[in-house]
Amino acid sequence: MSAMGNFLSRLFLVSSVSLWLCLTTAALRGESVHKTYFENTDYELHVYEIRGNEPGPTMMIIGGIQGNEPGGYLSADLYADISLQIGNLLVVPRANFYAILLNQRGPNGDMNRKFANQRAYDTETRIVAILKELISRSDVLLNLHDGTGFFREKHIDNFRNPMRFGQSIIADADIYVSPTSGKTIYLGEIARKICAEANKHIPEKEYKFRFNNHNTISTYTLHPEQRLSATYYSLTNHEIPSFGIESSKEIPSNKTKMRHKTLVINSFMKEFGIVPENPKVLVDNPQLNHLIVLINGTERVAVKNGETLLLNRGDRVIIEHIDMENYKRGLAADIIGWGGMNDLGKPFTINFPTRIIVRKDSYKCASVKLSLSRKEMIAGDPRVAELALRMPNLEFLTILVDGERHEVSSGDTLGVQVGQVLEIIEAVIDQPSFGKSLIVNFKGFVGDKTNNTGQDLGYKIPTDGDLMLKYSLNGRGRAYPIVVSCLGKDIGKVIVRLVEPQALITK
Repeated sequence: MSAMGNFLSRLFLVSSVSLWLCLTTAALRGESVHKTYFENTDYELHVYEIRGNEPGPTMMIIGGIQGNEPGGYLSADLYADISLQIGNLLVVPRANFYAILLNQRGPNGDMNRKFANQRAYDTETRIVAILKELISRSDVLLNLHDGTGFFREKHIDNFRNPMRFGQSIIADADIYVSPTSGKTIYLGEIARKICAEANKHIPEKEYKFRFNNHNTISTYTLHPEQRLSATYYSLTNHEIPSFGIESSKEIPSNKTKMRHKTLVINSFMKEFGIVPENPKVLVDNPQLNHLIVLINGTERVAVKNGETLLLNRGDRVIIEHIDMENYKRGLAADIIGWGGMNDLGKPFTINFPTRIIVRKDSYKCASVKLSLSRKEMIAGDPRVAELALRMPNLEFLTILVDGERHEVSSGDTLGVQVGQVLEIIEAVIDQPSFGKSLIVNFKGFVGDKTNNTGQDLGYKIPTDGDLMLKYSLNGRGRAYPIVVSCLGKDIGKVIVRLVEPQALITK
């Protein structure tokens, strides 16, 4: 029997009793349990425990521990509803929902650097404590990420070298020998086998996976910060095989990242004897059916995207439910000016006009206006008003920066490194019926020099090209406005500020 076979045999024999004791209290064979922590808060945490029809090892999958890596949390999402014939899964699609809503790595620090002992006792450390408990019940851990560039064993250029993480399977050692129990875990052998299996189905040479040994257990590691990570904690505290799965941020398509990750995850399942039903890859744009809003505890109203909800000053409203056409998870409703970024289920007394923004993760997919009526509304009066005949307002622009998606609200500034390429792909307004009348103009750039209409949607805009200096703010060439107009009237603006290239942050 191979070293890998010996390892799996020992793994299953040692853990089978403890797995049975832990899981029988949570779910019956062939069933799943969904637990929600910190419900209706910015840090809402969902945990899915799926048990196969037959016993086997337990694999834990974490996504979204860093909020600006959609390839991780969208891929983990695919496994929350899976059915298993053999084995078990513990799936945490969005470990850091607040960071995902902000589309930031970690607004309060990197959650993947909080697995060492922490003195602070806040929501993030409580989430880490929940993840640690789940890890203690697992036989293998996969932590899903998107990393910069492409990992290469030797330096080729700035985006292909040993310090880049993209398209790699990361472990903290090639061979790990526990200093306490003496157990040997052949991390490199497992990872190389998984890479070979997944790469059979990836035709692009640049996108093939490689084993990336961080050698974190060594004094001479180039990645000492990884000693604070989930994989290092799992390996050294619970002696289980633990891997970071990194798609490249340079791959512009989330669908491609998700496909790659499912190839890797499914190969890990096969390697550890977990027999799944393959999940469907869902990457459609989110479509809101309606919001259910409770007014003053007695009246329920269904409101669609772009509609206006009429209220009296002082009305108490609760967003009870988000009815989405094609997604069930990663949803949040934010009443601007009240509460946090996830106001679902919370009561608010509305004293001024505002709006509700609905998000799928960081993507703003719907907007509903809350307007104060000029006449007293009584029960039975129509609450959803016709859209007023007025000019729309810009909500946000969707801009790709070297293929990475950004949602930039009207009035905000987007920092871009000189040399990166922009593409404005969408302008979202509060009255969608005016959509065909919009002009989105990057001042200082001409998309079609033979017929300059000012419409710059869909054009590739190089920031080190021939941008016209006179259109920049203060004439210095460091900041350029993107102006959105409708029927000849300006309705919103976003500023693009150019900065000199900086060293890219790696995990």
